[in-house]
Amino acid sequence: MVDDEKSLSRHADRDALLRRLRRIEGQVRGLQRMVEEGRYCPDILIQTAAVKAALDQVALNLMEWHTRGCVSEAISGGTGEEAIDELIEVFKAFLR
Repeated sequence: MVDDEKSLSRHADRDALLRRLRRIEGQVRGLQRMVEEGRYCPDILIQTAAVKAALDQVALNLMEWHTRGCVSEAISGGTGEEAIDELIEVFKAFLR
């Protein structure tokens, strides 16, 4: 397993990721309001799809960073098989 403490903290894009997650949080709050207000179901579904797409993009960015950073370092350091196995398990969970 790769060192969890350094995996994202060293990324320059961490702040951008946090901004994106805060934006998604706002979108989810908007969905809650739409449901509370009894808005038209297709409008809520469209917004739900937008939130899902935004979360998928966050996950893809994290997978890319992890692969290019942590997995690459593990391969260089001789623990690549373990890192690859972990990455495969993450992909399986993501695709469920």
